[in-house]
Amino acid sequence: MNVNDSSVLEIINDLIASDRLNKIQKLQLVELVSISKSIAELKDNMNWEKY
Repeated sequence: MNVNDSSVLEIINDLIASDRLNKIQKLQLVELVSISKSIAELKDNMNWEKY
């Protein structure tokens, strides 16, 4: 997914707000977005990633 896309940024912001992510988790989320192909894959990657 493209981090510079406005719809992807909205999704990232929603995940940050709903999960109350800290600074390190936010950075990991941005890294996961770049390797994920869909929102479902991103959420799956978040479940597997150790915070």
